[in-house]
Amino acid sequence: MKNSRFYILCGIILSMLLSALDQTIVSTAMPQIVGELNGLSHLSWVFTAYMLASTVAVPIYGKLSDIFGIKKMYILAIFIFLLGSILSGMSQSMLQLIIFRAIQGIGGGALMVNSIALIGDIFPPAERGKFQGVLGGVFGLASIGGPFLGGFITDLFSWRWIFYINLPLGLLAATVLFFALPKIKASSQKKKIDYAGAVLITLTLVPLLLALVWGGSQYAWDSMQIIISFIVASLAFILFILVEKKATEPILSLDLFKNKVFTISVAATFLSSMGMFGAMMYIPVFAQGVIGVSATNTGMIMMPMMVSMIVASIISGQIVSRTGKYKALAVAGMAISALAMVFLSRIDVETTKAYLSLGMVIMGSGLGLTMPIFNIIVQSAFSKERLGEVTAGTQLFRSIGGTVGAAILGGVMNSQLSKYLSGIEKDPFVATLVRLDPGSEFSKINGDVIQGLLNPAAQEKIKLLLSQTPIALKAQLLENFEKFLGIIKLGFANSIEQLFITSGIIMSLALVTVFFLPQISLRKNNKNALEETGLILETELAQSDKEHEQEL
Repeated sequence: MKNSRFYILCGIILSMLLSALDQTIVSTAMPQIVGELNGLSHLSWVFTAYMLASTVAVPIYGKLSDIFGIKKMYILAIFIFLLGSILSGMSQSMLQLIIFRAIQGIGGGALMVNSIALIGDIFPPAERGKFQGVLGGVFGLASIGGPFLGGFITDLFSWRWIFYINLPLGLLAATVLFFALPKIKASSQKKKIDYAGAVLITLTLVPLLLALVWGGSQYAWDSMQIIISFIVASLAFILFILVEKKATEPILSLDLFKNKVFTISVAATFLSSMGMFGAMMYIPVFAQGVIGVSATNTGMIMMPMMVSMIVASIISGQIVSRTGKYKALAVAGMAISALAMVFLSRIDVETTKAYLSLGMVIMGSGLGLTMPIFNIIVQSAFSKERLGEVTAGTQLFRSIGGTVGAAILGGVMNSQLSKYLSGIEKDPFVATLVRLDPGSEFSKINGDVIQGLLNPAAQEKIKLLLSQTPIALKAQLLENFEKFLGIIKLGFANSIEQLFITSGIIMSLALVTVFFLPQISLRKNNKNALEETGLILETELAQSDKEHEQEL
């Protein structure tokens, strides 16, 4: 049995490695991607599309895994993820990339939730802390190499190869799981998939995200487009609640919220996921576009966050496993994360690489402390039969939080950039560029083209063009370009300050939330933890009693 668990754990680790690598390797390549595809204003959607698809897919995968067996669904998800990776690497526009990232998300949604569910299934509650910590450590370990690897591949080859590199790792993970996971019989009970719930949660999130991204940049907040989007999202949400109350097999069982541990945990998870995506999305663009470092060096700036995350995650998992105490760690983690956002809100055009790296260390430490905690405690607060459902519910709110956070922070960034760069297309230097190269992208100037100059490759392209002018003009034109570029950099720096202030507010709300987290015991069986929640359903407690009698 121990050997079997070991090989399954190896398969889980490989899958986590695949998921973690994808999340971190893309960030350092984004400046090159938006520069080539002209889409800085759509940057957040590259992440949002993935997370939205993952959000909708997670509960469906959880249900399908219960019906058809986790092995089939796990391996299927890996191959869907790989298909999305191939297509993403072949993208010729931001729209294509966003669509193909959504396909990636459909597969990626199962990787994290099934990995966590398997840990809950093969290890008892008191031992899960160690292995959840290991998974968090694997996530951090992959994340350490991810930013550097993404930058290195982008500088040496092309950003497209950051997607193609998923293929060998994904095929290896699928092979290990195919042979390691036993054939699990499908449930004998007839179950239904909540397709109506999946459609309604999509109809809730898509208009909401569009409104959050468009508001204040492409459309005024009081415009019909934004108002209608919010109305559609609200109506869809109300229908979602009504459908979930009556659904035989709902995407999200509303009775889970009768358990205070679950309610507080998912609220904290939702808020922390919202707050963390600012650094993941925009620090690489800031580092390359404003400070002027290479993609590889951007990876080195991001790396300290990953190192501190893995260390803090492993330490946190071990402390919880040995002591059964988790609330103080959760509070400390959220407080440190909020502090990191305040620290990063002070960056400007004079910020050094060392300052950014220190901010990454603070952020990684906070996130790492909380990473294993919430999955451990919600799994301990429910019977074993509901592990898949509870884990999927936690992951659902983590995904929704990340999705909404990416949209909110993307919207903040877009609206602030629109304000700071308003009228810049009328700058005399733009007219000079158009005269020098009438067929260039500057002949059809827009915000994305202007913001695309934050890409170092685009800056070099302009400098090369100016170097071909007569000597008498070249020095003056290069000076004018530096002034023009300085305006863009200052606008971006001021915008990112507002972004991190917003992130800090969100993380502060998460900090307040964890103060209400109950402390339950993490025992060798679920019975005591179930009783301590005080709000668990009688059927669950009866089932736990039956399990406990069998163990004795």
